[in-house]
Amino acid sequence: MHDPSSFVVPLLLLLLPFYFGGSVLYLVSRWVLRGDEGRRQRVLKSLAEAGYRSQSGDPRLVGFFHPYCNAGGGGERVLWTAISFFQRTEPDVVNVVYTGDVGVSKEKILANVKDRFNVALDPRSIHFVFLKSRGLVEDSAWPMFTLLGQSLGSMYLVWEAITQLVPDLYIDTMGYAFTFHVVRLLCHIPVGAYVHYPTISTEMLKRVRTRTAGHTNSGSISSSKLLSSVKLLYYRLFMFCYSRSLRKASFLMVNSTWTKNHVDAVLHHKDPLLSVFAAPLLYLLPADGQNWELSDCSIVYPPCDTSAIVPFKLEGRSRMIVSIAQFRPEKDHPAQLRAFAALLKSYPEYRDLRHVVRLVLIGSVRNHEDEARVAALRRQATDLGIENQIEIVVNAPFPLALDYLSRASIGLSTMRDEHFGINVVEFMGAGVIPVVHASGGPLHDIVVPYEGGPTGELCTGYHAASEEEFADCLHEALKLSGEAAIQMRSRARKRAVDLFSEAEFEKGWAQTCKREYYA
Repeated sequence: MHDPSSFVVPLLLLLLPFYFGGSVLYLVSRWVLRGDEGRRQRVLKSLAEAGYRSQSGDPRLVGFFHPYCNAGGGGERVLWTAISFFQRTEPDVVNVVYTGDVGVSKEKILANVKDRFNVALDPRSIHFVFLKSRGLVEDSAWPMFTLLGQSLGSMYLVWEAITQLVPDLYIDTMGYAFTFHVVRLLCHIPVGAYVHYPTISTEMLKRVRTRTAGHTNSGSISSSKLLSSVKLLYYRLFMFCYSRSLRKASFLMVNSTWTKNHVDAVLHHKDPLLSVFAAPLLYLLPADGQNWELSDCSIVYPPCDTSAIVPFKLEGRSRMIVSIAQFRPEKDHPAQLRAFAALLKSYPEYRDLRHVVRLVLIGSVRNHEDEARVAALRRQATDLGIENQIEIVVNAPFPLALDYLSRASIGLSTMRDEHFGINVVEFMGAGVIPVVHASGGPLHDIVVPYEGGPTGELCTGYHAASEEEFADCLHEALKLSGEAAIQMRSRARKRAVDLFSEAEFEKGWAQTCKREYYA
């Protein structure tokens, strides 16, 4: 029989590193904050030389963590619209953008914002902190344990950020929740986020637990009991940490009903066994100044500037199908090509010059991986025999994208479980009939019956799940009579303008990101 006291010394030795780790974190926090005052004054001085003036004499710094701020997607529109809102309503706020776009100047980034989103920003109250370690959050940097690797990489990246400048309020607008721990522990400032989609969800855990193959659970793993058990443990540990990270936020905004349901499930997720093991370790960490945990999030629909597209005429559209989405894997552009090929196979009249239909893919590329995807799409179009009716437009400037939207009849989006779908809202605002995947935001929030009427009478677009269904829906939209098409375009446009405007976004942002967090 072992003496219980014999376990005391080994236990103390086990906990000792965490005790000293807490002390080290406290000292590091003091070092970061002590050196920040000088850095802050230098930034404010440089902005003052450029013309910035604080009306109260006490400028507040709101930091936006967005490592890919120069990309051209919906997440970037949220970032720049939020900053534009601050500039108009809070002139004392200096907007700090933490970005990894080290090869691009401040002037070029702001010019791209104007060109791509038609958002004009005052450079005098914007400061960029350029981060050199962005490669640590690239999925290519972590061929295995990608979620964990990118999350740990984001923690180092935000360390690089706060050692250059500490804001008064930290807002993550790209989905790096693991940075919350670093900011809370070292800076002791409020943390908020705009979440486009959860990094991990309870559904992902369920797929691994039930050994269901899918996008996030390959067949080679789901077919193996051992590998599934290992992956389930990995996902449980990751979910435990991710849930704790989200609960550290002072506020969370999400972009759709689908995202809210998933994020709320993560916030309420419990793992009793892991909690027991983690409790003594967490107890030894230094306090971060927050004695409560967040329990729910707020839906704030992302902004869609429809002012430039609402004037487009609803009649006289060409037989063009347009897709607007970044060339990222989850957007599933290959499915669009296969659906279009299925349309031409089932309805060969669309190859005839009198009724020819074209598909135009418009999107931005961020890196070499995206460029490789575009090249693969061109090869796929050739293999499918549809290359003569396909056009791929990369990094289109705002006026060119508008031109395509003004002429197109149908907008195509094939992403499964799209968290929101700003591109779908843009379709509707431009009078383009949307044909979208029957899931996520497009299903539950965007392409829904107008004013709650019966779908058959007042629908605003079409939903599909398979390539064959997409082909049939495209055909249904193409064969609409002139009057029926105009009525559907009109209903879709009104819904887009009423619910997804910049004014509605700003109202929701102001209600959630309260002034008390940075005043």
